[in-house]
Parts: sequence; C-alpha cells; structure tokens
Amino acid sequence: MTESLLENSKSIEIFERAKKVLPGGVSSPVRAFGAVGGNPPVIESAQGARIRDVDGNEYLDFVGSWGPLILGHAHPLVTAAIIEAVQKGTTFGAPNPIEVELAECLTATYPGLEKVRFTSSGTEAVMSAIRLARGVTGRDYVVKFAGCYHGHADHLLVQAGSGLVTFGTPSSAGVPKCFADKTLIVDLDDADGFNALMDARGSEIATVIIEPIPANNGLLVQRQEFLELLRKRTTECGALLIFDEVINGFRVAPGGSAELFGITPDLATFGKVIGGGLPVGAFGGKAICMDQLAPLGPVYQAGTLSGNPVAMAAGLATLKELKSCNAWRRLEALGQELDERLAPVLAAAPFPVSFVRVGSIFWFNYQAGEAPRRADGIDPAAAERFKGVFAGLLRRNVAIAPSAYEVGFLSLAHTSEDLEIFVQALESTYQELGA
Repeated sequence: MTESLLENSKSIEIFERAKKVLPGGVSSPVRAFGAVGGNPPVIESAQGARIRDVDGNEYLDFVGSWGPLILGHAHPLVTAAIIEAVQKGTTFGAPNPIEVELAECLTATYPGLEKVRFTSSGTEAVMSAIRLARGVTGRDYVVKFAGCYHGHADHLLVQAGSGLVTFGTPSSAGVPKCFADKTLIVDLDDADGFNALMDARGSEIATVIIEPIPANNGLLVQRQEFLELLRKRTTECGALLIFDEVINGFRVAPGGSAELFGITPDLATFGKVIGGGLPVGAFGGKAICMDQLAPLGPVYQAGTLSGNPVAMAAGLATLKELKSCNAWRRLEALGQELDERLAPVLAAAPFPVSFVRVGSIFWFNYQAGEAPRRADGIDPAAAERFKGVFAGLLRRNVAIAPSAYEVGFLSLAHTSEDLEIFVQALESTYQELGA
C-alpha cells in the first residue's frame, strides 16, 4: 500500500503555495479538508475510476468530481468530442449546432421538458429558474427545504446543505436579510408543516424548490407521498414546482427523479452529468413558461459562455453513450453488488452504520436507526465517526468525499474488482478503528 500523503510531499508544498493566493488554498471550500483534517492530495491526472496526485499516489475514486463523471474520468468518447470541438474554436458567443442537438436530447428524455436554456453552472440554472418562476407568477416568495442545497445564490443560502453544513454554518455572511426574508423554510418530510404554510401563504408563493433526492446533506431519500403532496399543493395554489436535478438528473434514471417518481415538475434544473465533466448547467420546462424568457418575454437571463460548444460536445457525448449502453441498468447492477458485498462488513462495524443508495448515488449513515429523511435527523456525532473512516480509506488509497454530509458516486468505469477493493479497505478501516 502506498502512503497517501508523504511527510514532505509535493501536495503539501503546492497546497502551502495555494493558501497564499487562494482563500483557504482552494476554489471551493470542502476541498480544503477542514472537516476531516490533514492536507488534501493535489490531483495531477485521472483515468477511468482512478485519480493520481502530484506525488504519484493513485486512488480509487468514488467522488467523480462530485457527480458529473458518470462514465469515469477522461472517457475516450468524451475526450474525443472535446478535442474535435476545440479544434473548431473554444467559444463563439453565438448560436451553434451542438447546443441545439444537446437541447433536443434533453427535451426528448426528461418528462415535461419542452424547452431549455443553457447556463454555465448549476447555481446559475437554479437562480434563473427561480427568477423565471417569479416572473411567470408575479409573486415573490420561494419555499425551500432545510438541508437542500441549490447553489450559492443569495436567496438560497438559507438552511442549505453542502459545504455550509460541513462547516456548521446555517447560512452565509454577506446575504442581506431582505433577500433571505423572501425564502420560506420547511423541513423535509414534514407534510403537516408544508400544508400549513401553503394554507396560510399559498397565494404569495411563486415556487417550491426541492432536490427530489436530497444529496447535499446526506442522502435523504424522500417518500413518494411527500413529493406527490408538493405537486398537488403547488398546482392548487398556482405556484410552480421546481425539481433541482443538478445531481439527480440523468444519473438516477434517463429522466432523472421525475421519471423515477413519476412526478412532472413545472421547471427543472440540471448540471453535472449534462456537462460531461465541463462547466454546464441548464433549466427548462413547458414552453408556456420558458417563452417568458428574453428575447420572447420580459424575464431577463443571459450568459456569454452559455451553450459553449466545447461543453455542449462533452455533455452530448456523455448522454449518447449512456443511452447506447443501457447505462442505468448497469449502474443499478453495480450498486446492488456493492450492497451485497458491504452487508457483512457493516454488520461487523464497531459503531452503527448503514448504507443508503439510490441508483449510483450512495451515502454511509453513521448512526443507529433508520436512515434520516430530513437534515435535523442527522446526529452530529456521525460526523466525528466519519473522520476516522475517511482517514483510514485515504491511507488505503480510496478516495471518498471529505465530508460526512456529502455523497459518493459509482461510475461505469468502476468494476467488480474495484468494489472489492473498496469493501476490503472499509473492513480494514473499521477493524483498525475498533481495535
């Protein structure tokens, strides 16, 4: 076994340099390892299911760049599409044929999606979808659920998940109170609370937004009945229902959570998988809503790099490959195999732990009882248990997300042999922690 972080490693040297020019040494907070301790490996290259740091250490990767790499790192079809696109130009700031083809692919696959608008990130997609919902309804208030993360737009950094919960911060400095006041919070899986809010203020609410499978504050799998209630009440009140599919979309099923649950939202937001590893976001819905966007309607939204031809090519190559190889069936089979291999290891662990999985998204729940469905059901002690597990896996050259609240991802690049390596590393780590 290779030591994951050497005492005098290049990773440490580069990270020390980074801290002088990047806040915290990183471009996104969780990467700094603040929640787990130690220094992060600085990654130099990746291929398939493995990443390699600047010291030459190789890790079996279950982060997948936080979800987009459903085919694995540097998939040959995706890299070939990128190279071909780059040779024609990196950006045009003008209509291009690949954005049309990708839009046709999305609308042909996702339930109720008639038109889409591309952005450069999931945050932009969600921000724009909410602006559109407000423009369509003429209302101001947004309902979100505690623990759901919808990007870092000001009005959504209220009881959000992701890095905010990792660092124990319920919101963010720099968000004006008047912005936050327009965001109403309900707990996940709280039908009574949601009904009470809609009864009292339904006529003021522009939109209700939810991750149908919340995956930024643990994997908080929601009941079918609860999601159906959201659909019913928003329709009754004239509010729009937004499914944030940035993580779920095109990963849990061809038509994302909408297909999985059989519930069609008014608007949906996308990212991750549809970019094939490049920065892409999108939002879309029925034409009657989308046609309120400029240049057809009064709701303004724009982006110089939106529909970037290189990013469009990467996303299109990814989606075509997923469809051609029946990827979702293969990923589910891989997930079921992991379930079976893990069962005896988890049963013998020195502390409570369960494995939560939806398709190729998974999470380890380090507490007793049923897996939580809402953010306040997660025991803070679970994060402390996770630190030791994370360190043990990293020493054994297995990379998972450096946060107890972040999920892991399987990809088509993972093999049965990789799953066995993962399970053995986890078993050794548990034995070490229980000694």
